[in-house]
Formats: sequence, C-alpha cells, structure tokens
Amino acid sequence: MTDRTASDRIVPLIVDRWSPRSFDGAPLPEADLALILEAATLAPSAYNYQPWRFLYSVHGDANWDLFLSLLVPFNASWAKEAGALVFVISDTLMRNDKGANPNHSHSFDAGAAWATLALQALSLGYHTHGMSGVDFPKAQTELNVPADFRIEAAIAIGHQANADLLPEGLREREVASGRKPFAQVSAAGKFGDLPA
Repeated sequence: MTDRTASDRIVPLIVDRWSPRSFDGAPLPEADLALILEAATLAPSAYNYQPWRFLYSVHGDANWDLFLSLLVPFNASWAKEAGALVFVISDTLMRNDKGANPNHSHSFDAGAAWATLALQALSLGYHTHGMSGVDFPKAQTELNVPADFRIEAAIAIGHQANADLLPEGLREREVASGRKPFAQVSAAGKFGDLPA
C-alpha cells in the first residue's frame, strides 16, 4: 500500500495532498485561516444543512495551550509547531422550526468540509494533518461543546518544515503515505463483490 501514483487526469492538488507532521511553528495569518475555513463551508451537505462548526486557535494565541492539551500526547508532541489548530465539530441533529431530527450524514458532511479545507490550504502553500488522537471527553467539556454536537477530529495547519525537526522516531515516517488502488475498494454491485 505504498503506491501513490494516480491517473494523470486527477487534479494534481488531490494527488499532492498529504499529512506531514513537521511544521515550522509560524502562526498562520488570520486572513489565510479565514480563507481556508471559508473554503470548508463550501463543501456539499445533505439538505444543504451544513452541520459543520470549526473552533480554532492560532499558534501562540490565548487558546493555544488549551487546544494542545486536548490532543493525545503523541499528537501534541509534533502539533505544537503547527501554525493553527482546528477542531471540526458536527451537529448530530437537523433543526428547523418544527423541532430536531437525527442527522444521519453529519459526520459524512463534516468530512467533506475537512477535505475541502485541506485542498484550499494546500493551494495556499500550507499542509494539513487531520487527527483523531484527541481526548474527546475533555475537548467536549473544555470547548463547551453541547452534547448533541460531535467533535469529529482536530486538524493541524501550517508550513511544512524539515523532517529533521521531528523526534527521531517520526523522521522516517515523514513521507506521503500510499493509497489502496481504487479497484481494491470499489465494485459494481453488492458489498460481496468487493475484492477480498
């Protein structure tokens, strides 16, 4: 699964996107972060409900230490040099003037927003790294997230730095990871038609 080749007809931005851990520690300019988050809001969503919410901290601001403390120690060890940290949150309910109903696709839609965010960041010269290594109960409490909203993931954003700045055990892993061939994860028909 180390191959990362793709058809030359796929948009290069998609092929070039990957998740480094080495960042240069420079705070992300607010204007760039605003543009990246605005791009995320243009993602598709069921019924155009747009269930995503984004909480962010820029490197060194008043919320930085709190945001870092919500990551598992492994992720905090390298994400401390990101230019910004973003928590992606989704509304688990579809609310309207008649009440609220479960939103089956809230995580799916938030994932579309994350992908759009990552591609916009790359187009501006930044890299992103999504993380599920989060202390979710602590984050829910510390960020005052209501119980009917789900913290999906955290995202580190910043300028990529040299892998030598990472702890020794991470340096050799600082490469774009491979992808399974689409034929291995796609099939016409039923689930049982997928390759084993």
